[in-house]
Amino acid sequence: MKFTLSWLKDHLETNASPAEIADRLTAIGLEVESVTNPAEKLAPFRVAEVLTAEKHPKADKLQVLSVDAGDGPLQVVCGAPNARTGMKGVFGPPGAYVPGIDMTLKVAAIRGVESNGMMCSVRELQLGDEHEGIIELPADAPVGQSFADYAGLDDPVFDIATTPNRPDCLGVDGIARDLAAAGLGQFKVSARTRGLVEGGFEPEPRVVVEPDSGCWVFWRRVIRGVRNGPSPKWLQQRLTEVGLRPISALVDVTNFFSIDQARPLHVYDVSKVQGRITARRGREGDRFLALNGKDYAPTPADCVIADEGGAIGLGGVIGGDRTGVDETTTDVLLECAWFDPEVIGATGRRHNVSTDARSRFERGIDPEKLSTAIESATQMILDLCGGEASEPRLSGDFPADGYPNRTHWLVHRPVRVRELGGVALDAKEQLAILGRLGFFAMDVEDPDSFLNEGERLAARAALQAAGPGAWVVRVPTWRPDIDGQADLVEEIVRIHGLDGVPATPLPREEGVAKPVATPAQRLERRIRRAAAARGLDEAVTWSFIGEADAAAFGGAPWVLANPISEEMKVMRPSLLPGLIGAARRNIDRGAASVRLFEVGRRYLADGERPTLTVLLAGEREPRGWRTGKATPFDAFDIKGEVIGLLEAAGAPVANLQLYPDAGDTWHPGRSAKLGLGPKTIVATFGELHPRLAKLLDAPVGAVAAEIFLDAIPQPRDKGRARPAFAPPALQPIHRDFAFVVPDDLSADGLVRAIRGVDRALITDARVFDRYQPDGGELSLAVDVTIQPSDKTLTDAEIGTVSDRIIAAAAKLGARLRS
Repeated sequence: MKFTLSWLKDHLETNASPAEIADRLTAIGLEVESVTNPAEKLAPFRVAEVLTAEKHPKADKLQVLSVDAGDGPLQVVCGAPNARTGMKGVFGPPGAYVPGIDMTLKVAAIRGVESNGMMCSVRELQLGDEHEGIIELPADAPVGQSFADYAGLDDPVFDIATTPNRPDCLGVDGIARDLAAAGLGQFKVSARTRGLVEGGFEPEPRVVVEPDSGCWVFWRRVIRGVRNGPSPKWLQQRLTEVGLRPISALVDVTNFFSIDQARPLHVYDVSKVQGRITARRGREGDRFLALNGKDYAPTPADCVIADEGGAIGLGGVIGGDRTGVDETTTDVLLECAWFDPEVIGATGRRHNVSTDARSRFERGIDPEKLSTAIESATQMILDLCGGEASEPRLSGDFPADGYPNRTHWLVHRPVRVRELGGVALDAKEQLAILGRLGFFAMDVEDPDSFLNEGERLAARAALQAAGPGAWVVRVPTWRPDIDGQADLVEEIVRIHGLDGVPATPLPREEGVAKPVATPAQRLERRIRRAAAARGLDEAVTWSFIGEADAAAFGGAPWVLANPISEEMKVMRPSLLPGLIGAARRNIDRGAASVRLFEVGRRYLADGERPTLTVLLAGEREPRGWRTGKATPFDAFDIKGEVIGLLEAAGAPVANLQLYPDAGDTWHPGRSAKLGLGPKTIVATFGELHPRLAKLLDAPVGAVAAEIFLDAIPQPRDKGRARPAFAPPALQPIHRDFAFVVPDDLSADGLVRAIRGVDRALITDARVFDRYQPDGGELSLAVDVTIQPSDKTLTDAEIGTVSDRIIAAAAKLGARLRS
């Protein structure tokens, strides 16, 4: 949200400096992202007079000017067609930085003629889009004066970050109210806020608001006989300074009130409207060209503004080009409507449209501004464009059961400010703060007589329920975010000053602090450190993904009610889409090898599942004189990472069983599962399924793994001390066995059978060679470690163990290779 100091002073009487305003805004929770002053970047530019203008000797489209900027004549080469003797404009001397063309001026020869600076256009000074010629100033403009001072550009621009729960702060008046409540001035009603404007006729066309259309009320007025030319300089300057492009007087008026009062408006050219206007849901066949030049096809979930010729806009989001106003418009219909925030937000995300109107409507604007805003805007149109106004008319109504911005009463107990906010604040000061924010609080049994009957009844009922020592507070319609006692406490503490909240340490027991991390948290920390130690880079990705990406993993059971965009609409059932996107971005930017991991949550129908996901892409080894070509990652690389991480997590790696084919999202034949039985799967790994890799645009040859942290059995707590390390007293014995095995026998199955021969003596068995000649039988070579414990084994005892190993392999169809 951007606004200027002068605009703020339309609503706030204050002598505070820009720095003081910025500090106070941040202190009350409205974070200031920047404060810029256009005058600072335009400080070198001065008002200048063209003394003479002669044709350039070597260029038909250039002129050689003699320019006086207060220090005597200077020669300037200029290509503007409107440059002429006697005109006044804006001169940039050598050394001045021109922001619109990103250039610092210097003395230079242009086609053989020396030029000492330049005469500037509107675009070159970033004051607008005009660039057909240089700026022309009135004849009485004082030569040599700073152009920024002359043009009134010494007006700091504030840019604040507004939170989604503060729709009132998307208007300058809402920001001014907060500053006044914080003691930085006196809030005032803008001089441009008007009362009822006299009307002389019934507005046509008629407007119908259908039930459940997403539009609740539609105020309108018709102004006929208008002249829609450029808006006055003050209005153009206001809009330009906050980043909006002036278009025409009618459109600029609507944009002005959107910024000034967070009250979006819209105008229709009556001559282009076909029959009556209807606010309804989208229908099959609806399509329109919007004001941004794009075509949209509304859905039945969208609020549509339509005439008898079809859709002419997405209500509360963007209007249509067919009924837009232009310089030929003479009769205009002014719309001031209230749209359902949820419908508007969903429509904007669905069609990927972001507008100032949408950002305000989806947060919930003040419904009480409907009648005042349409009157103020009507008067401004009459002042700027002339014409005659109709009577105001209203279509639709708010639902009987209330709406988000309705006036409502809350109970407040002053003691809660100390209990919840940690601030000891006098009750009278609390009452004053609420009053300055526009809240009305009372602590008497009988509400004041100025309340209407319905409000008196609501207040009396709330007071009776509150009990002694409590107040009831009426929440204003511009604060839909205030819904309970804690919200009232937050408002009081915020305006008192968040920097005034004392730092109070929490009480703790004496002695050594008890551990607070749960076993699951300790596991995540341990495995995160292990992954980093193995050379993996940690990534943190969004917990939301698009529905199409989630469908590849079986769909997402959890859909966000208010997503950031359609691409972040559901809670992720897998961490792979986020990691794949991160890997792709890194490789697109030149990374040769990407090794990423993320510890996060998968959101399944039965709850959140902590998961470690790893992705390897690109080169495992770069090309070199020893390796030749670069070596890509394969399934065995990711398997090694999984085994290492599981071991670091404390999983019984020796007991893990390998199951081929990890599932639908994995490559059949190049993926597997690791588990402690078919029902306890602790990890899946391998290559991605080609279909999934194509859908997510995964890097070529990427391999990945998912480790399910909640499936890893944790060892029983046997005390904090580790057992003493006792290395074997006797040397281990290694025996190699080469078996000819059936093609369908897994290496894991063979290794497990060998280990099971004698778990006391056989401490390890691993495959170290695989050999299969063309058309021949498959051979696996296994290194078996035999570890004596209390005595040295005889040859006979070793032979017995070897015979048992051979017999165990034979049960699986394997035989010793001759």
